[in-house]
Amino acid sequence: MIPLHALETDRLRLVPWRDDLVDPLWAMHANPEVARYLDAQGRVYDRAKAVERIAGWRLEYADHGIGKFAIERKSDGAFIGRAGFSPFEGEPEIGYSLAPEHWNQGYASEIALGLRNWFFANRPENHFIGFAHMQNAASRRVLEKIGMIETHQGNVADMPHQFYILRRGPSA
Repeated sequence: MIPLHALETDRLRLVPWRDDLVDPLWAMHANPEVARYLDAQGRVYDRAKAVERIAGWRLEYADHGIGKFAIERKSDGAFIGRAGFSPFEGEPEIGYSLAPEHWNQGYASEIALGLRNWFFANRPENHFIGFAHMQNAASRRVLEKIGMIETHQGNVADMPHQFYILRRGPSA
């Protein structure tokens, strides 16, 4: 079994949160372009919120064996964003967020595919879910690209989202 924080793809790796990653996470979530699909009022993170979220993801990992981790580029250790799984209403939910300077480079699809493969190789659940803001076409494309199927629409953080599911295949 490979721990989630040891996941690697061709160009990326997930790493446990370190003190030197608080400020890059804060900077990413302080960007209004990132916040627009994550908060109905468009509120951005302050540094305390970044510290709080990291603590929450560490707790999720300790309690459930899943959580969100920092994404680093393997070639130079650059902070790309965050990704992983979190419990959402009793189900594992895939999630990712990238710093805007790393958009449109295929990183979201690459890490999502790696997460999908890791999940079915290392977890007992027969499915995981995902969701994206209805207007976040790029994130919705990533979920569809890894094989997720639309299920329903619902609100998350007081915003309209499309929900998806991916079930374990017969050979997985």
